[in-house]
Amino acid sequence: MSQFWKAWQKRKDTLQEKALHHHTDRSMENISDIELSLVIDENIMMIEKGLGDCDDLVIRRFRDKRDTDCAIVFLDGMVDRNIISEFIITYMTNPQIPVDLPASNELESTDGLRQVIRNVLSGTAVLMRNGESKAYLNNTRGWDRRSVDEPQTESVVRGPRDGFCETLCVNSALIRFRLKDPNLRVRHMVIGQRTQTDIYVMYIEGIAHPPMVQEVLARMEKINVDSILESGYIEQLIQDRRWSPFPQIQNTERPDKVVANLLEGKVGILVDGTPFALIAPAVFSQFYQSPEDYYERFYIATLLRFIRIISISIALLLPSLYIAFSAFHPEMIPSRLVIAMAAGRSTVPFPSLVEALFMELAIEILREASVRLPGPIGPTIGIVGALVVGEAAVSAGLVSPVMVIIVAVTTIGSFASPSYSAAIAIRMLRFPVMLLAGMFGLYGIMLFLIVILIHLSSLKSFGVPYMSPLSPLNLRGMKDLFIRAPHHLLRTRPTMFHVHDEIRMREDEKP
Repeated sequence: MSQFWKAWQKRKDTLQEKALHHHTDRSMENISDIELSLVIDENIMMIEKGLGDCDDLVIRRFRDKRDTDCAIVFLDGMVDRNIISEFIITYMTNPQIPVDLPASNELESTDGLRQVIRNVLSGTAVLMRNGESKAYLNNTRGWDRRSVDEPQTESVVRGPRDGFCETLCVNSALIRFRLKDPNLRVRHMVIGQRTQTDIYVMYIEGIAHPPMVQEVLARMEKINVDSILESGYIEQLIQDRRWSPFPQIQNTERPDKVVANLLEGKVGILVDGTPFALIAPAVFSQFYQSPEDYYERFYIATLLRFIRIISISIALLLPSLYIAFSAFHPEMIPSRLVIAMAAGRSTVPFPSLVEALFMELAIEILREASVRLPGPIGPTIGIVGALVVGEAAVSAGLVSPVMVIIVAVTTIGSFASPSYSAAIAIRMLRFPVMLLAGMFGLYGIMLFLIVILIHLSSLKSFGVPYMSPLSPLNLRGMKDLFIRAPHHLLRTRPTMFHVHDEIRMREDEKP
């Protein structure tokens, strides 16, 4: 045993040495942060060497009106060539313009090679002149990008129709458009050794709890990975309990949802290259609430919340309740219903547990296949496939008609959740509770619910209890938990986020 332990430790040390050896060779860290030269040819040569002689690297040489050698360096497809040709080059070569450099509020300069290469990779045109040991950075980003469109995963009947896109500056502008508060703070970060992904961390100073904001920033600064391709990378790396099936950070495509959460003292995280923003911290109640709840009258919003809660409960427990009642507790079912269920199951050769697992697995396969199919035919194939499979299974005597109805209602209930990530957690937990119901009946279901409640009560998101304001109990927060009280009663912000400015509506501003 001791020899095995020594061999394992030796193998571990070898892997750590390799990791440290490769760490310096996987990002811009291997580019020396040296100062630029006075000779433009040497600077161009260093840039070409740093980028590995890329074929899409464009270097345009010209002479300005002082007959000085100049060069503009950029990556093809990432800049607006019209700006470079008609504004920068024309400006510098036209003798009628007395100024040497183009006048621009976004014109910056740097004397470091690493900063030059990073800006080139970000879509900036870098201007250099012979005899100067610095480069001028021109914001000429102009690649094709998707325009602002309606969110695909969070549709509402009443509310704004614009959603985030893949461009960071556009997404931050959508938030600024709604939140014209001078206390809105935006912290820029670059994460990803190779991708160098730009990230904005947003919060409202004076509302957000400073220790919570510092905790979010500290966790993000500790991230040391090669790539950040989507906000899901950040979500998984900074959450408190990485093995929990429940999402502890909310993601959204809606700018109005981000603004509403910023006004409650939370932190928003925007990642370049994805339309999904993150909201931290998150509590369980957020995942069955929708921005539409605050746009409709309070009794309509309360009714919709109860419908969602019932739908989530059905999606989690209905198949397991059918298994428990049919296999262990038939005496709890009305006599006529028992006779109808027995008649339907008379030709089914499998127990109710196998029957339910088979149908649920078939539905999950059809749902995943419909997502991967092309847009116009995906929903059609999903509906037709479900009908064909269900009818064929009943005709072949593999499942009972009652089971088809239960699976259909369960599937519909899972779609009622406004949060896709929370709905996936419910779908995943449905299978273990079915197994417990098949082994222990209602006792297994109750045991599962107790374990889940204990787990949810132990979760925290950046120091905020996940089941707030239910556990620990906060009566003031109950006004916006299961029900949505009228706006004139929601005078204070949720205290569970330790906000500084608790007052949302002044006493004299009540209608």
